Amino acid sequence: MNRKIEKHLNDEVILYQTADKQVEVEVRLKHEMLWLSLNQIADLFGRDKSVISRHLRNIYGSKELAQEATVANYATVQTEGDRQIQRAIDYYNLDAIISVGYRVNSKRGTQFRIWATNVLRNHLIDGYTLNEKRLAEQKKKLDALQKAIKLIGHAKDRKKLTLTEAEGLLQVISDYSYALDLLDDYDHERVKINQTTRDVKYKLTQHEAHKMIEQLKNRFKSSQLFGKEKDESFKSSLGAIYQTFDGKELYPSVEEKAANLLYFVVKNHSFIDGNKRIAAAIFIWFLEKNGLLYKTDGSKRVADNALVALTLLIAESDPAERNVILSLVVNLINKRN
Repeated sequence: MNRKIEKHLNDEVILYQTADKQVEVEVRLKHEMLWLSLNQIADLFGRDKSVISRHLRNIYGSKELAQEATVANYATVQTEGDRQIQRAIDYYNLDAIISVGYRVNSKRGTQFRIWATNVLRNHLIDGYTLNEKRLAEQKKKLDALQKAIKLIGHAKDRKKLTLTEAEGLLQVISDYSYALDLLDDYDHERVKINQTTRDVKYKLTQHEAHKMIEQLKNRFKSSQLFGKEKDESFKSSLGAIYQTFDGKELYPSVEEKAANLLYFVVKNHSFIDGNKRIAAAIFIWFLEKNGLLYKTDGSKRVADNALVALTLLIAESDPAERNVILSLVVNLINKRN
């Protein structure tokens, strides 16, 4: 799949080509997220626009995704006859695109997700930053702290918090202070994830994950709907953390794998019931199997209320906040913690 980068109405446009080379789609990169129009989604998955529209209505009607968080209206230049006309068109972000993909063409959906994940990672690591937000030197750490507070403010506004959840959010802010330098680097395009563990001792399989879900079901005496998969997205979430590109892992460290595992399982809503509990349990299981759950003094690397807070933050977060949240999780479980 080839890629080229060009400017398009102040956005970055990246050319995506399907594995069979039958379809090429110009993907818009804006606000650190990938976007496609309805026509482009139809072309990508080889379906009529009416089919794509129906699936999108079902996705939003069932509250699987929030429409206001996954749709944006952008001005786009179109050629009509011999004229170029600028029109406002709805664009759908990666979450919406993948949700449609699993319904109409899961293979292409998976291929596109792998490609998109790599593009967004390059955008973070290599500095493909179009909407630069460089701040004056004296404001850098203040801005990073404000980002963390903003995430917690969003979670508070979207969901009435229990005492345990509120305490967990405060603990995250406390633990988060030492990660401010990393977010400063992110703002100035020199982000580096360090103090991480490259020795992956344990590879999580779908079989092991299903065994764990069954144990959770028995422990919580949950309904028959607990852990019942709605689609193939859970399998995709597990495989996504082991993705490679040009022979290199996209998430080379245990901490990066764990952070993305928690994020993918929470955000994909793969189960009819129990999504957050399953995501948190698998996250902890993965850390324990790789020897990272406990500190050298025997205490938990992630306290119980902090785990609740992280899972809540991810569930209630806007997809545009993904990079900040992942950096937060990595720095709460790395060797510095």
